Amino acid sequence: MEALKISLNDYVLSGGGANGESYDHKTDPSVMLKLYFPGKIQQPLDEMLLARKVYAAGIPTPEPGEYVVTEDGRYGIRFKRILGKKSYARAIGDNPDNVQQYAQDFAQMCIKLHQVHIDTAEFENVKERYYRLLEENPFFTKAEKDKIAKFISDVPDEDTAVHGDLQFGNAIFVGNERYFIDLGDFCYGNHLFDVAMVYLCSCISDEAFIQEAFHMPKSVSRRFWDYFVPAYFGPGVSVKEASELLDPYAGLKTLIIERDTKCPMPEFRALLTSILA
Repeated sequence: MEALKISLNDYVLSGGGANGESYDHKTDPSVMLKLYFPGKIQQPLDEMLLARKVYAAGIPTPEPGEYVVTEDGRYGIRFKRILGKKSYARAIGDNPDNVQQYAQDFAQMCIKLHQVHIDTAEFENVKERYYRLLEENPFFTKAEKDKIAKFISDVPDEDTAVHGDLQFGNAIFVGNERYFIDLGDFCYGNHLFDVAMVYLCSCISDEAFIQEAFHMPKSVSRRFWDYFVPAYFGPGVSVKEASELLDPYAGLKTLIIERDTKCPMPEFRALLTSILA
């Protein structure tokens, strides 16, 4: 697919992340641009094609637009901007007294997401993604990899939606409308792979990361988890039970973190104790 050429002079920088930057159109507030760092060509194209399939599957997400390239050779995607939106992370950071309502609201979004049945011919199975990450990881021994692979294999299969990076910074709202964003890792499979990311970001990540990424102290993110658990799992599941259930699933995120940091991460590996014992 040929990229549409655009001028970055028409946009103003609005934010940044691990893969690139986001921009708002200077004169058209309904247009936003996700622009990748130099050298990334296939990644934005793949994400745009995936975004279109996710949108077509009925997942509440901003409508994807065109695959674009700027004068300096940076590639990206234009989206329809949700005017007046706020992420749940930002809302909690701004109004920590309302954390219970935000947690319950976000939990309902997650429940509905995990009830969407997916055409499995169109998307990747979350298990296949973890098998690939496991094979590429240079820090686990073969014996450890065999145990992790068996755990993944034994997880019951589901044909329902998996966001892939489910956390309270990747859900936005305005008025009564709710949307998921950053669905570049969208796939299908068991919902516990997804909910584990909520747990990881709320309770396992360190204070500095939570403050920087989600605009709140860890004490508030832990309160978020305390309210999220009964709202998502039901009142019969305690926070302790949910956390223990999700420990190994959250530990699998080690494969992603070690891929990105290129070094072993003992603090996250500790969550795999039940698998590796």
